[in-house]
Amino acid sequence: MDNDRSYKEYLNEITTFVFDVDGVLTDGTITVTTNGELLRKMNIKDGYALKTAVDAGFNVCIISGGSNEGVRKRLKGLGITDIYLGTHHKAEQLDEYMDIYNIDANNVLFMGDDIPDYPVMKIVGLPCCPQDAAPEIKDICKYVSHKNGGKGAVRDVIEQVLKVQNKWNSDFSSKYD
Repeated sequence: MDNDRSYKEYLNEITTFVFDVDGVLTDGTITVTTNGELLRKMNIKDGYALKTAVDAGFNVCIISGGSNEGVRKRLKGLGITDIYLGTHHKAEQLDEYMDIYNIDANNVLFMGDDIPDYPVMKIVGLPCCPQDAAPEIKDICKYVSHKNGGKGAVRDVIEQVLKVQNKWNSDFSSKYD
């Protein structure tokens, strides 16, 4: 792919969204309870966008090094079926996922925020990150959201793709009239 193209020129080609969790779907902080439970906070607007993408027929996949089962439950509740937690070789997992569904890497938007996401971001057509991502990640992204991780960055990229493809709330008026 041509790296001189504006990120907006890629939006029509996206069929698949892949997201990291910590630092992307969450703000990257973990609250540790007295009994050792690790709690994460997710943005409800990101959740709405994920559900909207699933309902619009996009492939949505989660690949994360973390392994919190509460995260899995939340994402399944949004209709996401391809959830890979505890993954330490994200690029290999992405390759396997793309093989299963016969997806071209050029049609994939991946949003990550830190060094473990670097190899994946070199594979996909549209690497993206939240505003507060690591500098090394920002350097290789075609789009850096104006939103931080866990604060609407996922909603930002999904909404842009769906709007360009006329799939963002196309039936909104009929639902609420």
